[in-house]
Amino acid sequence: MRVMEIVERYRADAYRAIYTTHFANAIYVLHVFQKKSKRGIATPKPDIDLIKSRLAEAQRDYKGRQN
Repeated sequence: MRVMEIVERYRADAYRAIYTTHFANAIYVLHVFQKKSKRGIATPKPDIDLIKSRLAEAQRDYKGRQN
């Protein structure tokens, strides 16, 4: 499974986009958010949980489109 993250800084803020390129004919954007924490670089657990949930939904959607 390939899940990639793009991190971009704009002024003093950091933004992240999480997407997957696992599928042959589609790219699903799973989550985009502004990183608010000033400590550490880790993605907060609620965001990780949301990304995992959306990834599972994207897998179901892609599989459904293939049938």
